[in-house]
Amino acid sequence: MASHTSAINEHLALEFQASHTYLAMSIWLRERDLIGFSSYMLNKSTEERGHASKFIAYLVDSECNVQLPTIESPEREWQSVKTLFDKVYEMEKTVTKSINNIYTLSENEGDRTATAMLDWFVGEQLQEESEARFVLKRLRLADSSPAALILLDQQFLDGTLLANVKAGGAFDIAGAGGGAAV
Repeated sequence: MASHTSAINEHLALEFQASHTYLAMSIWLRERDLIGFSSYMLNKSTEERGHASKFIAYLVDSECNVQLPTIESPEREWQSVKTLFDKVYEMEKTVTKSINNIYTLSENEGDRTATAMLDWFVGEQLQEESEARFVLKRLRLADSSPAALILLDQQFLDGTLLANVKAGGAFDIAGAGGGAAV
């Protein structure tokens, strides 16, 4: 098995562990009546399983062996919503580092189909880290204010909290109506 396909099999553990951990986070948040945060983390859990499925599809389509990993039982308690999102951000950075490593191995081995598949993941991880960083900044601003936390939860619930981040951020000139000069 080529080193990049071995690395993909190892990477599957990160995707499945993130999915499992995000599900545990969703439960923890739901138990605290933070429905918006909980829904967001449940969606992230599903998304991470989807990422694992894309890697598995690549391996199967490339006639490589798939080695499903053993997943550890995730943490179930966090001191605060902020410490929970500290963990999310840490996990996303770890996933990004792994994908970058797989990309380098794929380039070194001349596997263009792997790098083409990984291009999507590079962009996805940029978005994942950006979202986690944005939520952490908002949680730092909220500090320990229950009212601010409830407002953020409501913004998650109605889909407005991350709308700007998902649309490309404040510097998306085309999306902000600042298109080409006349």
